[in-house]
Amino acid sequence: MKIRDDKSKRKLLAVFAHPDDESFICGGTLAKYAAMGVEITLVSATRGEMGRRMGNPPYVNRETMPAIREQELNKACEALGIERLIFFDIRDKMVEFYDYELLVNRIAALMEEIRPDVVLTFHEVFGGHPDHCAIGKATTDAFRRASQPSSLYYISFGDAMEAPESFGYAKKDIVKIDIRHHLEAKLAAFRAHRCQTEMDKWVWEPDRKVLARFGQAEYFIAANTPVGGTKDDLF
Repeated sequence: MKIRDDKSKRKLLAVFAHPDDESFICGGTLAKYAAMGVEITLVSATRGEMGRRMGNPPYVNRETMPAIREQELNKACEALGIERLIFFDIRDKMVEFYDYELLVNRIAALMEEIRPDVVLTFHEVFGGHPDHCAIGKATTDAFRRASQPSSLYYISFGDAMEAPESFGYAKKDIVKIDIRHHLEAKLAAFRAHRCQTEMDKWVWEPDRKVLARFGQAEYFIAANTPVGGTKDDLF
């Protein structure tokens, strides 16, 4: 990807539901583009205050969780190179019940302000969690209302999109991002979300062992235009 000058710096807007979505699902890609000079803005609709994990041994409670998860997300953003973090402060597990038009308008306003080249969000069906699906649907509708030309992609889990046909997509709809050189940043972001990852002993094993468990690529579904052929770049 060719990097443009500062006046036309490439921009990416990621609209997710919870702290840690950015690291666990597409941290390698975000780190890769940040390292290439892309300006990244991350939206977390909630502060993840209803998360079931409380650290190991537990050191978090319902009162302290929002602040702790905010701190952890800030550290993850630093590890990944994300420049701007925005919370919508919707209650965790309640995104689907939030005023829909208000949510779409908030996201659309951000798109008009930032004018991103690329927007990432969850698929409204394959998001895997009601909050994920709800923020994905709202972001998709906001994208359709936006005036600027850009590309919308849905994030996906693991290597599921190596076989996109089972999800109703074709290979031409999928972008595969090589993240082999950005796994260390992804690991640092994983570990930044300490209260959520301490129960996963493998995350805290020696770096070499952990990095060997990470996938070498992350996959994205092109929402507005089929990419055609084999594509390895979101821009």
